[in-house]
Amino acid sequence: MSFFGFGQSADIDIVLNDAETRKKAEHKTEDGRKDKYFLFYDGETVSGKVNVTLKYPGKRLEHNGIKIEFVGQIELYYDRGNHHEFVSLVKDLARPGELTQSQTFDFEFTHVEKPYESYTGQNVKLRYFLRATVSRRLNDISKELEIVVHTLSSYPELNSSIKMEVGIEDCLHIEFEYNKSKYHLKDVIVGKIYFLLVRIKIKHMEIDIIKRETTGTGPNVYHENDTIAKYEIMDGAPVRGESIPIRLFLAGYEMTPSMRDINKKYSVRYYLNLVLIDEEERRYFKQQVQMLLHDWLAVHLSCCFIMFLDAQHQREFQNLPIMS
Repeated sequence: MSFFGFGQSADIDIVLNDAETRKKAEHKTEDGRKDKYFLFYDGETVSGKVNVTLKYPGKRLEHNGIKIEFVGQIELYYDRGNHHEFVSLVKDLARPGELTQSQTFDFEFTHVEKPYESYTGQNVKLRYFLRATVSRRLNDISKELEIVVHTLSSYPELNSSIKMEVGIEDCLHIEFEYNKSKYHLKDVIVGKIYFLLVRIKIKHMEIDIIKRETTGTGPNVYHENDTIAKYEIMDGAPVRGESIPIRLFLAGYEMTPSMRDINKKYSVRYYLNLVLIDEEERRYFKQQVQMLLHDWLAVHLSCCFIMFLDAQHQREFQNLPIMS
């Protein structure tokens, strides 16, 4: 209800020119649901119409101007009062005056720069949206239309295999081998694990995909780890000379692109952990950094150590020289 003329006296609707043909993409919302939004890429033009519909025909709507904005924005959940805008474009649709009837305004943002991928994480959100505003003296009338942006990457020219040996001296020597170093997000990671020396009673082995989100800078850095998947690849004790195959289908897991220092606000990395559990439930793991692009997954075997995790003991699982 409108009291003393202060209520909203018009509705705003934003309609894209290619709404009927433009592809939509699923994107996770802040509350964990998945909705579909219009999909755009960097450099694409964003155009459409703003419909201003008067609620009370015959009654004038005085305004201080009508505009539409295209905004790219990062919001850190621990600092919700500050929205960091990295793209901000404005088009004036009408000068100050009055509307005596419903009206439609055309707009076009040509070859808009959209440098980053849309992202909703545990502590940060990057989004793009259109916002139409009818400016008024006491209360503005506005409407937002959110879109999703995907970044593109090219096929890697070099895609060599990966080989690395790790172990605990005189206890356990393992050799990892992967058929290539870069994978499509819908690809399959194919590899083998060779047991060169086994003096630990291993019960089973699994691969974990870990997502790490880092937000903030300096002393105000926050890390959030999320286990995307656990995949058992061996059950039972291996012997020297045994080979365990790896075949991990990425399409079944919900993973975003890796993001490095986006607008100096956040990063997203993925880790592939190889975990061995012995008969006393002690865990040994090897962590390997994964660099995820939108279309490609590049697996880089880092020189991270494998830690033997136990309530009473800690032991490093060191990298050994690669055998030729």
